[in-house]
Amino acid sequence: MSKIIVLMGAPGAGKGTQARLLQERLNLPQISTGDIFRGLENAHSSLAQEVREIMAKGQLVPDDLTIGWVSADACAGGKFGKAGG
Repeated sequence: MSKIIVLMGAPGAGKGTQARLLQERLNLPQISTGDIFRGLENAHSSLAQEVREIMAKGQLVPDDLTIGWVSADACAGGKFGKAGG
């Protein structure tokens, strides 16, 4: 059975640091929605534009958009879901 570990916390709380340690020590995949969204800077789709506009306003990207991007990235074998760095 697969296990899922979710790290939640405020910006700067250390989620990325802990995720990187888990990834390195346990060879677990790490998916960072922040990394995925920052990687959209040069994407040329209407959905990417919508996400960029939301982020530019300092708002949180809605769950439906987030789930869509994470799912698309994982299904495409995206770099944000790879184990071992």
